[in-house]
Amino acid sequence: MPKLDERHPLFLLAMDQRSSLLEHTYDESSGEPADEAEAARVRAGKQLVYRGVLTALAAGASRERTGVLVDELYGADVARLVKEAGLQLAMPIERSGREWFELEYGDDWMAHVDSFDPDWVKVLVRDNPAYEADKRAQQAADLAEVATALRDAGRPFLVELLVPGTDEQQASVEDYDRDLRPDLVVQVLEYLQDHGVEADVWKLEGLDRTEDAERVVATARRDGRDSVQCIVLGRDAPEEQLDHWLRTAAPVDGFVGFAIGRSNWEEPLEDVVREGLDTEAAEGLIAANYRHFVDTWLEARGDVEDGVDAGGI
Repeated sequence: MPKLDERHPLFLLAMDQRSSLLEHTYDESSGEPADEAEAARVRAGKQLVYRGVLTALAAGASRERTGVLVDELYGADVARLVKEAGLQLAMPIERSGREWFELEYGDDWMAHVDSFDPDWVKVLVRDNPAYEADKRAQQAADLAEVATALRDAGRPFLVELLVPGTDEQQASVEDYDRDLRPDLVVQVLEYLQDHGVEADVWKLEGLDRTEDAERVVATARRDGRDSVQCIVLGRDAPEEQLDHWLRTAAPVDGFVGFAIGRSNWEEPLEDVVREGLDTEAAEGLIAANYRHFVDTWLEARGDVEDGVDAGGI
């Protein structure tokens, strides 16, 4: 596993969106490409986003701490380029657009992992204590099987956890993200851990208060899980909101970086797809967005002058 701690953070640019990307950027309501030409456009879009990463590196971003989260379905070429460039590679194994966790390639999923050899194997899971108990238990059992297989194979496991509020939960508080979600995240983490889902890294929605970030880390590391780390996901939040989440998490030991996707590239990519924006201009915007979030993290962490191994800002 790559070295990952507060002094060796990881800044993932996430572009593993699939069905949502088709729906929101390419206007395919089914979440599937209309034909091979459309699939080629999606693949080209991911390559454009990756060139934005290269632009950020050329402008001084740390090669050691930069990573890319990209899917095999539309981003196989990007994944290979990431490996060739010596950047950290994370890849998803879940099927996109499903309500409950499902493996993209069924029983053959590990062969796909082996063929790309990512540094991090990622799954996305949605859970909430209010969800149907039987389905929660089955999902947890399926995830535990994956966790065990990855541990036996010596591959680090990155779990992206979303805890969407039910209508009743949303209505019960003034601000779900601030007032209720932190408690639910703690409950879900405990539930998944108790059901055998052991992650090396938890990719979590941003938190508004330091005490909640500290409590979430304590839960992720409970009962001797001292090496477990957490990173912040972007959730397509506006820059101001995302900056706040990063500034809250960065000073908290146990939070060691982020995985931000659409907030970096959605608008520039849509401008290329729909408005004909010059691709080089789009790459520059993606690079600037990514470096902004890196800068925000490092400044909030306050380690830059102390020699943190994060490279240029």
